[in-house]
Amino acid sequence: MITVGLTGGIGSGKTTVAKMFEELGVPVYNSDERAKGLMQKSPELIAAIKELLGDAAYKEGKLDRGYVSKQVFNNKELLNALNAIVHPAVRKDFISWAESQSSDYVIQEAAIIFEIGSQDFYDFIILVTAPKETRIDRIMQRDASNTVEGIEARMKNQLSDNKKIESSHYIIQNENIEQTKVQVLDVHRDLLNKI
Repeated sequence: MITVGLTGGIGSGKTTVAKMFEELGVPVYNSDERAKGLMQKSPELIAAIKELLGDAAYKEGKLDRGYVSKQVFNNKELLNALNAIVHPAVRKDFISWAESQSSDYVIQEAAIIFEIGSQDFYDFIILVTAPKETRIDRIMQRDASNTVEGIEARMKNQLSDNKKIESSHYIIQNENIEQTKVQVLDVHRDLLNKI
């Protein structure tokens, strides 16, 4: 089975593209959603996160996402330490999930494949891109409590598209939804031809 990494910067539309692949019958593992679940249920992860960020990381038995975000977003060392705890657990969960699938290929949607150096885990990588202004608009529409400065700070924690393009096998420019669908279908057909 071929494993494909699907990535892109915040607001690029990774999830929209992932849904298009799902509509084509491709199983997609959403790393963010699975990580949230693991951080709620895995005793090992909960203990490690509390050790790193303190007991305040969990409020009434639930991960306090606001608290965690405040701790890590302007502290690269803490962010890297949190990633070093969470990402191996997600990787293990993905492998187990992939083994239970019966399709020709599976996709792991993950925001920071290149940032954590996991690009070699995949047979192919799809990068979703969009202009910065479009990305900022999408994030503001999704959650009006965001500020442009806050969004730009989060963008700085991710590698630029130019650096990611060099190491990606497919680039999907996600500006116009109909054109994006055509690109997804092209990539899907090409991947099926590689099996």
